[in-house]
Amino acid sequence: MAEQSAHEKYEFKKKLESLRNKKGRGTELISLYIPPDKQLSDVTTQLKTEHSQASNIKSKATKTNVQSAIDSLLSRLKYLEIPENGIVYFTGAVDVGADKTNMETTIIKPPQPLTIYKYHCDSAFFLEPLEGMLKEAKTYGLLVLDRREATIGLLTGKHIESYRKLTSTVPGKQRKGGQSAQRFQQLRLIAIHEFYKRIGDAASEIFMTVDMKDFEGILLGGPSPTKEEFQSGEFLHHELQRKILGLFDVAYTDESGLQELVNAASDRLQDLDLMVEKNLMQKFFKELVSDSGKAAYGEEVVRQNLMIGAVEILLISEDLRSERIKVRCTTGDYEDNITRENQPDQENVDDFGNCPKCGSSLEVVERVDIVDELSELSDQMGSDVAFISTDFEEGGQLLNAFGGIVAILRYNTGM
Repeated sequence: MAEQSAHEKYEFKKKLESLRNKKGRGTELISLYIPPDKQLSDVTTQLKTEHSQASNIKSKATKTNVQSAIDSLLSRLKYLEIPENGIVYFTGAVDVGADKTNMETTIIKPPQPLTIYKYHCDSAFFLEPLEGMLKEAKTYGLLVLDRREATIGLLTGKHIESYRKLTSTVPGKQRKGGQSAQRFQQLRLIAIHEFYKRIGDAASEIFMTVDMKDFEGILLGGPSPTKEEFQSGEFLHHELQRKILGLFDVAYTDESGLQELVNAASDRLQDLDLMVEKNLMQKFFKELVSDSGKAAYGEEVVRQNLMIGAVEILLISEDLRSERIKVRCTTGDYEDNITRENQPDQENVDDFGNCPKCGSSLEVVERVDIVDELSELSDQMGSDVAFISTDFEEGGQLLNAFGGIVAILRYNTGM
C-alpha cells in the first residue's frame, strides 16, 4: 500500500476541515462508510430501507432532502468498484445561508483501510473514523524531574502535551536547629525517595494508558544525579522501566522542560516527522540569519524563485488556507492577482472593487488554492516540498511570522 505524500495528507486534512464546517438544517446529511470487504448488495438493500423509512419524516423539506440524498447514493453505487481501503460518501442538503440549502456530495478514498461499515444521518457529517486517521500513533513518554518538581507528558506524532506536574516537600540542604546532621540527612533521603515514588506512580498511570504497540519508549530528562537516581531506583512500572530510551540533561523541569527534552533527544528521534520538520525550519533560520541570500519568504518572492528553478525546498505550513484569484476588468484593459485567506467556515464574498483605470467592475477569471499552485510549480521545477506542522514553536513562526510560505534556495538570486 503506497504511503500518502505530504501533499495528499494536506488535501485529506483540508477536506475534513471543510466537511466539519458543513451543517444541515435538519437531520439531512448522510455519511456512508463502506469498507473494502463489504457486499454492495447489502449496502443497496439498507439504503432502500432507509429511503422507505424516510417517508415517515414529518417535515416535507427534510423528507425530500433525505430521500434525494439516498437516491444520489444509490445511483453512484450502481457503477462502484470499492477501492482497496474502502470509500466514504458524504451527501445531503447543506445550509448555505439566506434560508437556502445546496445538495452536495463529497467522496473520500481513505488513506488507511476502513474497518467499519456505517450509515449515519444527522445535522452534521460523521467524521470520527477519518479524523482518527489524521492522528499519528507513534508515542513517546516524556518525564523531566529534579528534587523540587517534575513534569510528565507525551509526544504523540508532532504534538507535545503536558499531563501532570508534581512538586516536592524535600527540605533544602540547610538543616533546622536542634537536628543532628545525620538525622537531617536521613529525613531528606526519605523525602526524596517518597517524591521519586510519587513521580513513578503518576508517570506509570499516564504512560500505561497508551496502547503499547504505539508506545515507542520513555525519554527521561533532568540534572545529574537526579535522573540517574530515578532510573536506577526503578520507580516506574516494571513494563515501563525497560522502555527508558535514554537520559538527557535539561535545565528546566516545568512544561518548557518537555520541549527542551525533545530537542535534547533529537538524535534518538531523528526519523520522527517532528524532528525532520524542526531540522528543516532550523536550516531555513540558519540561512536567514547568515545573510547568505539562500532564504526566501513572502509569497511573491518565493513564487519568483520557484519559476527560475532556484528553490531547493519549499516549506509550507499545514494550516495555510489561502487562494489566489485572478481578476479582470470587464473591458479587458486591466488584470490583477489577489491572494486572500480562504476559511471553509466563512463565506467568501467576491467583491474586488472597480478597475483603477476605467472604473468598471472586476470579475473573477481564475481561482486556485495557493498550496496546489505552488506545489505544482515545485514539481515542474524539481523542487522538494515539505509541509510543516504548527504543533511546535518554529512551525508556529512559519505561519504567523512568515505567512506560511518560505523557501531554502539552491543559490543566492538577489531577490
